[in-house]
Amino acid sequence: MPSMKNTLVAGLKLEHSFKLNDQKMVPALYPEAPEFQLMPMVFATGFMVGFLEWACLNLVIPHIDWPREQTVGTHVNLSHIAATPAGFTVTAKVELIEVDGRRLVFNVEGYDGVDIISKGTHERFIINKEKFDTSMDLKRKKYVENV
Repeated sequence: MPSMKNTLVAGLKLEHSFKLNDQKMVPALYPEAPEFQLMPMVFATGFMVGFLEWACLNLVIPHIDWPREQTVGTHVNLSHIAATPAGFTVTAKVELIEVDGRRLVFNVEGYDGVDIISKGTHERFIINKEKFDTSMDLKRKKYVENV
């Protein structure tokens, strides 16, 4: 059972910023994929999702028993509506809008200093890291047995 603090309530907000470098552009997303190497040098949607998750995580950490308790992403519903080149600073504005036991729901928005680049919702789930790691060890063992 989680021991999250009673301060973890809907209405919490956080802004988080990050200066984009070439390692967050589309060609860096999957260097193994030649298709991605031919794509524009703009903020990759996959990295944008991770950036918005990072902001949500930073919002939650003071309100849980970190690092024993952590959160994992379970659902994303995001737009990516404007391209952003390297060198720009992106800002995430996140708000915790629902706490349902261990399930957390956030409104998220991303900005690049010129445009809104993303809007949507993100869901995370509070986990006990030790129990989670144990379940992943069991999953690895099953995988190895089946390969």
